[in-house]
Amino acid sequence: MNSPGGKKGTVPICAKHPSGRSGKWGLSPFSLGYNTNGLAHHDLLDAVELLARIGYRSVAVTIDHGALSPRDAVWRQQLAALRRRLDELGMRSVIETGARFLLDPAAKHEPTLVTADPAARARRLEFYRHAVRCAAELQSDCVSLWSGVVDDAAPQEAVMSRLVDGLEQVLEYGKQHQVTIGLEPEPGMFIDRLARFDELLGRLRGPGLMLTLDVGHAHCQGETPIAEQIDRWAGRLVNVHVEDMRSGVHEHLMFGEGQIDFLPVLAALVRSGYQGGLHVELSRHSHDAPRAARQAYAFLAPLLAARP
Repeated sequence: MNSPGGKKGTVPICAKHPSGRSGKWGLSPFSLGYNTNGLAHHDLLDAVELLARIGYRSVAVTIDHGALSPRDAVWRQQLAALRRRLDELGMRSVIETGARFLLDPAAKHEPTLVTADPAARARRLEFYRHAVRCAAELQSDCVSLWSGVVDDAAPQEAVMSRLVDGLEQVLEYGKQHQVTIGLEPEPGMFIDRLARFDELLGRLRGPGLMLTLDVGHAHCQGETPIAEQIDRWAGRLVNVHVEDMRSGVHEHLMFGEGQIDFLPVLAALVRSGYQGGLHVELSRHSHDAPRAARQAYAFLAPLLAARP
């Protein structure tokens, strides 16, 4: 879609949004977007408008303090305002659930679905239900989540059982609300690699779990060529994160500061028929968010326009 006011620098128009909403979308069948965890110092609605002005057509909304937090008494009003703004701007969305200290101010990302304490796992599960309700209201492409870090010495089978039990409850709740769930393999977590994601799929009773693929994570962990992974997992892809990264180092970098060759990656996404959001994830760039978002867009948009 053209940017608001017809500003220059946007990806040329072509395809229709797969959800059926009105509007035109970019030259590629997917939409270039940005994660709000990289705009942590911005008001949520201001962040969305900034991204739209730059030319982004999708936003990955990380639920956090000040952004649809279930602890905030006005989250419902904020959600309604966000839906209106997204509709006005013609932007799609996903809901992300990776806030660092939202549920526990003393422990990053805790609790999770693999946490030893059942009561703590229940808190995470209720948070995911909140995320699903937000996604349903926004008509988001998916809710994206991850497994978590194991915090005890339990056997792998016991940890997997915790995760499967929790995920099946999330998947059922998502089904009730017509919301897709995508799991992101995350370095250092119980489900860290695509091979482990494959193992998890074999344990779930239903086929409903989809994949959030982080391009940098695949490179970092040697799951390359990334284009071949995209080809393999094309039928499961519901959300894609993108940033530069170096082999063996889990650090989200600005494009051009790492080692990834993005042309084959983008070509594989187009070839696969992927129609979701391609979301820049630069969570440690919030101190310089407007410049970082523009720089990322200036790097990716020409590659999309130049693809074969």
